[in-house]
Amino acid sequence: MQTIHLSYPIQNAEILPFAGRKVIAIGDFDGVHLGHREVIGRAVENARRLGVPAAIMTFDPHPRELLGQDKYSRLLSPTSYKLEVFEKLGVDCTYVLRFDKALMQASPQQFVDRVLAALGVEMVVVGFDFTFGYKGQGTPDTLCELGQGRFAVEVVRPFRMNGVKVSSTAIREALLEGRPPAATELLGRSYGVRGVVVSGDKRGRQLGFPTANMDLTENFVIPAAGVYAVQVLLNDSWYQGVMNIGTKPTFHSGKVLSLEAHLLDFDADIYGSTIFVEFIDYLRPERKFNGMDELITQLKRDVDTARIKLKQIE
Repeated sequence: MQTIHLSYPIQNAEILPFAGRKVIAIGDFDGVHLGHREVIGRAVENARRLGVPAAIMTFDPHPRELLGQDKYSRLLSPTSYKLEVFEKLGVDCTYVLRFDKALMQASPQQFVDRVLAALGVEMVVVGFDFTFGYKGQGTPDTLCELGQGRFAVEVVRPFRMNGVKVSSTAIREALLEGRPPAATELLGRSYGVRGVVVSGDKRGRQLGFPTANMDLTENFVIPAAGVYAVQVLLNDSWYQGVMNIGTKPTFHSGKVLSLEAHLLDFDADIYGSTIFVEFIDYLRPERKFNGMDELITQLKRDVDTARIKLKQIE
């Protein structure tokens, strides 16, 4: 898959890779959840039927971040990770359109003329709640009206599970409430974060539970503080583990948040390695212990519980 970064208005589109006819799915696609996959899947199917490339247009930064909603500075799928997921879904090309004041102030007509028409799209596929243009004035109906004679539009109905619409908001809420299985169900895969293993205080090794201290390399949403059963991808191999998200109150009185993963049945120096951690289930809240012995006893319980939880998904 080829990635092309663009700014509004799009100029000299005729010299871009994949210039000419294409089917394009448009959206933030944060999380690339089951509803998003429905939209992307329809774009890929239509592209194959028409014999043209399947493309995606997404935005960076997230539009809601520029609109002052600070929680969107952290994402379910930061751009680099989102692009990896797109490629696995059979997308040929992704346009990453910079969301800035110029784009934010463009009218629906200007967006169609200076973005979609400029790119020469054959068909646009969007979700039922897609909005575009200044203050979100454009809707799928607007897109159909403005696209007449220039491109076709397919609007994908909401994707529901158990009568509830699948949404990025619902997934965020599940993670921030410590409910990874609920997030997994909506995403269609386990939620994960990526980072580099950095040096810590090495207290875990003293306790008999060495941990990989994780420094996130991208602006992922961090789940609720607590202890989790996890799966860890390291050098193309998966390992079972336990992760603590919190401030380590037994040893520290500060508020610095850390992410530490203990890999089960594993003992190697992995400092500097990149790991991807998937959250399988929530085990317990983080708490302060009355001494090392009490903490070690609880850590043993956590490992035993994690093994049971992880066994259930094998």
